[in-house]
Amino acid sequence: MANDVVIDVRDLRKSYGELVAVDGVSFQVHRGEIFGMLGPNGAGKTTTVEILEGLRQADGGEAFIDGVGVKKNRRRVKSMIGVQLQQNAFFDNLTLRETVQLFATLYGSDASPDEMLARVDLADRAKSRYKHLSGGQRQRFSIAVAMVNEPVAMFLDEPTTGLDPQARRRMWKLIDGLRSDGMAIMLTTHYMEEAEVLCDRVAVIDRGSIVAVDAPQALIEQLANRGGQAVRRDGALTLEDVFLDLTGHQLVE
Repeated sequence: MANDVVIDVRDLRKSYGELVAVDGVSFQVHRGEIFGMLGPNGAGKTTTVEILEGLRQADGGEAFIDGVGVKKNRRRVKSMIGVQLQQNAFFDNLTLRETVQLFATLYGSDASPDEMLARVDLADRAKSRYKHLSGGQRQRFSIAVAMVNEPVAMFLDEPTTGLDPQARRRMWKLIDGLRSDGMAIMLTTHYMEEAEVLCDRVAVIDRGSIVAVDAPQALIEQLANRGGQAVRRDGALTLEDVFLDLTGHQLVE
């Protein structure tokens, strides 16, 4: 396995009765790479990510986090990754500093709460409580908590949903900084602009199978070569056009 491969997925499969949720999915995510997974609702992206996070058991195939097999080492894998969920619930009566310290203790980490908060531009809110944060601040705080164990891979689930444009771009800057730190990042998003701006590569998944993997601009160029049609009035092709062409679906937020 190449040294820079952090997330390695090989022929992953998962079914629920007769429903095939994940059907032979394979891909790799490298150190210092943001890898986006795009797909219609029910396409299999959530199940795939949950298997990688050790939350679900695959029926077949293999998945590795930095060389460690997920199936046989789920507890160890959970200590190696960071997970930022679309919705989080933290303790209302604890300050941000106290909450980060609590999670650091649970992980056996000596991470400094103040340093974690500074990395997500929340140093000035260390004494605040989670319930008093804005939407953008809450999303950034969830990343601070997800970093306390110094993960080799970070899973981000719709990290900018519900944020205003300014807060969204601030989050993009933070995520880009995680990439610069050498972390492997797997991102699910319904925002095509977000995927184009942030992702080094994206995988489009439909009906449990990956139908394309490449850099966003490369996928757009491939669509242009096929004579694809643009949604925008100015005729410029975007990643949304690629998604529609490959899946026949409109992304639903």
